[in-house]
Amino acid sequence: MRHSLSGLLFLLLISLPSGNGLFGNDGVEIRTCTALKGRCFFGCRVGWKWVAFCHNILSCCTKMKKNIPPQVKEP
Repeated sequence: MRHSLSGLLFLLLISLPSGNGLFGNDGVEIRTCTALKGRCFFGCRVGWKWVAFCHNILSCCTKMKKNIPPQVKEP
C-alpha cells in the first residue's frame, strides 16, 4: 500500500504544469489567480513574478512588465 500511494503521488507531481514546460505550457486558469491577472504554475517561469498561492502547491504568477531578464528571449 505504501509503494502504490507514493507512486501515485509521484505521478501526480510530475503531471502538474511546471514553469519550464516541454511543450509550451500556458499554466492553469484558476479563478482566484485570474482575478489577479495571473496563471498558476508549479513554480514561476522566467520573466514571471510570484503573486500568491493557487491551492496548496501551485504558484500564481503574473508576467513581469519592467526589468524583464534577458533569459526570457532565449528559445
